[in-house]
Amino acid sequence: MDDLENLDLDELDELLGLKPTSDIPPAARRSLAQVGLLSRAEGGLPMASLANQPASIVRASLGGIRGPMVSRWGHIMMRRALASRLAAPSGMNPVEFAALRAQALNRMGEFRAARAIVQDVDTGNWNDPLLDAALDAYIGTADIVGACPAVTLSTGDRDDPQWDLWKSICYAFTGQTARARGNLNSALSKEIAPQIDILLAQRYARAAGGQGAVNLEWDGVDELTPWRFALATALGAEIPEALRDRAGPYYQKVAAVAPMLPLSQKIGGADLAGGQGILSSAAMVDLYSQVMAEGGAGDAAALTASRLREAYVAVESADRMAAIRDLWGGEQRDYGRMVLTAYAAARIAPSEEMADEAPDLIASMLTAGLDADALTWAPYAPQGGEAWALLVLAQPERQNPVSEAQLEDFIGDDESEGQRKSQFLVAGLAGLGRLDGAARDEAVESLGMDIGTGTKWSRLIAKAADVNNPALVAYLAGVGMQGSGWDKMTPRHLYHIVSALNRTGMTAEARMIAAEAVARG
Repeated sequence: MDDLENLDLDELDELLGLKPTSDIPPAARRSLAQVGLLSRAEGGLPMASLANQPASIVRASLGGIRGPMVSRWGHIMMRRALASRLAAPSGMNPVEFAALRAQALNRMGEFRAARAIVQDVDTGNWNDPLLDAALDAYIGTADIVGACPAVTLSTGDRDDPQWDLWKSICYAFTGQTARARGNLNSALSKEIAPQIDILLAQRYARAAGGQGAVNLEWDGVDELTPWRFALATALGAEIPEALRDRAGPYYQKVAAVAPMLPLSQKIGGADLAGGQGILSSAAMVDLYSQVMAEGGAGDAAALTASRLREAYVAVESADRMAAIRDLWGGEQRDYGRMVLTAYAAARIAPSEEMADEAPDLIASMLTAGLDADALTWAPYAPQGGEAWALLVLAQPERQNPVSEAQLEDFIGDDESEGQRKSQFLVAGLAGLGRLDGAARDEAVESLGMDIGTGTKWSRLIAKAADVNNPALVAYLAGVGMQGSGWDKMTPRHLYHIVSALNRTGMTAEARMIAAEAVARG
């Protein structure tokens, strides 16, 4: 009897078989035959793409997505592939497949997409890896109570103070306010977690019952954590500026897409999120339009918004170009600003007077996939120049292969480090099938490149392309694009990625990735 009296209410319910195993009536439960967001009609990949693929390869490829991609277009392609409504590979539990995809999306900073994936699986079917992925996604979206169905249904012990705090919050939002208050007071007295974590949980829980306020004491807190940021964001609590300034890129990307944050904080992460592919060019323009409409969100943001407006509405092309240049900044420009100006760049009329600006304008347009607009600059893109190189990669179709003489002109003028732009151009053209054999061999030899040597990864992606499997090609391409910058990408990897994508019907993605490589190489 003493043992029973010491049991937590959840433990007692579980012992007596009273704890529910699902929060959805049997008639409303969903099939696991296919899980995801995007159907084929909505732009997703074919549902049965992975049905006959070995689970081990899919598991390894998804596990290889450990962070940001070097390529913005690679990120966009990978997000689409991970969010597609797919059947699980042969021999893999559909719940595990959903967990692997959600975990990969979380590591890419795509918490909203990861949350949507886990929500497409009934909570009663979740396993521990899917629960872990879901918690990361809910924290990344500051949607704390969104996880409550899973938190309250979960069985088994988790030796994690954050889990205990989360359970108390969920108790409060299910009407068990006294229980929540007691647990959180106990947590504070026992110091099961840093004080600020418990105080944030208390304030959140008390919001459910209209109870008294909790004073947040940030003194002595020397770092942000995802948990602290999520709770403070959801509560509208002010985080000390010193902590925000020291916060890493995770917090900038999360802030950029958090609807409840003020513009001044969202704008701070917009360039990073845009450059990586989390935000579209249109979304970035929308953010700065709000800054303009509200009269500014800080001096720097207001100035950027003003110059962006000039880039669109100035009467003279030269004035619009000057505004675009101001937005790009100096030599070490932020790629996110190239994304921001994509549609403004498309409004610059091609002309001989603007020919020197063509490479940068084309690169900016291609960040948003505006290849048709970019191609209007072809008459002002001399053979062998960077503008020409971007266009021969970006054009949807090309009748004749690029000649050896055209390549030699580009290579001869290439001043990039280690002639990386030339190597990426050759790799991209070869992957798209836009080089004949002699020109390719000559260029490879003159640049000291190696794009043909096989590795286990290159053989896997080539085999996936051979059997026309776009989903597996996309996952393996994502593995090949891991890194913090284009200096981490090799021409050999780029060639295999572009070739495999091109052969499996993802030619648009292949073209944009190849052009981005030359623009940023």
